[in-house]
Amino acid sequence: MAANQGERTRRRLSTGERREQLLSVGARLFSESPYDDVWIEQVAEIAGVSRGLLYHYFPTKRDFFAAVVERESARMLRMTAAVPGVPVREQLADGLDAYLEYVRAHAHGYRAFHRADATGDRAVRRIYRQALAAQERQILEALSADPEFGPAFEERTDVRLAVRGWLAFTTAVCLEWLRDPESPREQVRDLCARALLGAIAP
Repeated sequence: MAANQGERTRRRLSTGERREQLLSVGARLFSESPYDDVWIEQVAEIAGVSRGLLYHYFPTKRDFFAAVVERESARMLRMTAAVPGVPVREQLADGLDAYLEYVRAHAHGYRAFHRADATGDRAVRRIYRQALAAQERQILEALSADPEFGPAFEERTDVRLAVRGWLAFTTAVCLEWLRDPESPREQVRDLCARALLGAIAP
């Protein structure tokens, strides 16, 4: 009868599902507003949980934002992971395609992640910078393992600077693409690919 009356039954979320729900709400709010303008009470209200439950998962607002940043960091590291044995030039387009698809599918999380460096919280900024450093290492290791470039590439200061600059360039391009998504993904992909190959050219 309850179903006939249109009553909805709520499925109890597991701990992992609830945590993911809260992080998704947080990613949206942090992507839309500066860190100081997001209130934990707002997150709890949107998620339909008590403040006490939210604090059970994340003791402080800093812990909550740090968890949002760490989740997006893990996703991006998976997207930028090199494929062993495949030349960099061959996997660059496919890797960027996957990365851009992630950016579009998780736009709120991507924006929230890149807001982290603007916060005044040193712990959160450290997590963000560690994530960028991990992306940089992945790219350098892929170049080092590629016979076209070789192990010396990983040690060259100019290559490190080029890769670091390319990550900043790609971030800026992706954020602009999210604001104005009319450019085809293939065009954005080719732009980023040319930028990396041009930056590391001898």
